Amino acid sequence: MQVVGYDTASATLLLSRGSDDHDHDRDDSDPAHTAGTVESVALEPGTELAWTLGDRHCAGTLTRWDGSEGPEHLACDASGAPHCPEHTSTWVCARCTGTCLKDEMDCYDDHAVYLAAFAPDAFKVGVTKLWRLETRLREQGADRGAHLYTVSNGRIARELEAEIAADPESGLSDFVRVDTKRAGLGTRVDDEAWARLLDGFEVRDRYEFDYGLGLTERPVAETIATGTVRGTKGRLLVLDHARSSYAVDLRDLVGYELVEGGTERNLQSSLGAFG
Repeated sequence: MQVVGYDTASATLLLSRGSDDHDHDRDDSDPAHTAGTVESVALEPGTELAWTLGDRHCAGTLTRWDGSEGPEHLACDASGAPHCPEHTSTWVCARCTGTCLKDEMDCYDDHAVYLAAFAPDAFKVGVTKLWRLETRLREQGADRGAHLYTVSNGRIARELEAEIAADPESGLSDFVRVDTKRAGLGTRVDDEAWARLLDGFEVRDRYEFDYGLGLTERPVAETIATGTVRGTKGRLLVLDHARSSYAVDLRDLVGYELVEGGTERNLQSSLGAFG
């Protein structure tokens, strides 16, 4: 069984057991590529995970994810992880700054330009479709959000985003690294710094999120799949194990083969383990 992906919106880990013996119509003559169904594991608080990480290789690709049947996994045994060059893709819209990089522009939905805050004092500007604004903030693990503008298409939104990010006085970027978000776990947003930032904009709406982690100190950064789920915050999975809390980047799990049975590896303990 291999970790082949994750979904931050639904807080699920996506696992594949490899080839599907019931798929008689597919040509699996190439041993490097076999088809399999995908199992979604809900990372709800209190869920017990008991896997040891085995070998890691390319997670292949997911197809046929139409919301009804769920995805199908096309496996790959290449050594690159989480994905080999053949299965590495970049969402072209993520690199857009207003000049469309597609053959034909197709982002004519209403878009929102927003600010996001990550404890204690990391702030970013971003763009999303208007109807996804709150979901997008949660997907990133934002602690606070502010809706600045609503515009008629993605091109205008990206232009505004690029303009705000390029302003040295704003102190804003268009991204915040996962390590920065992990370092802020167990802390609170700097209210004064957030208020000063918002003073420079006309804010249409504000958001505040609580992920229910109940942390009093920063968890230890680790890559494990053993422990009791405390919760998720964007791409970060927080696990309690052996009297310590661990923060796992879900992307760091992708590609690993999972072996039944919890890890016996010696792990760094948090200070709270010695209380």
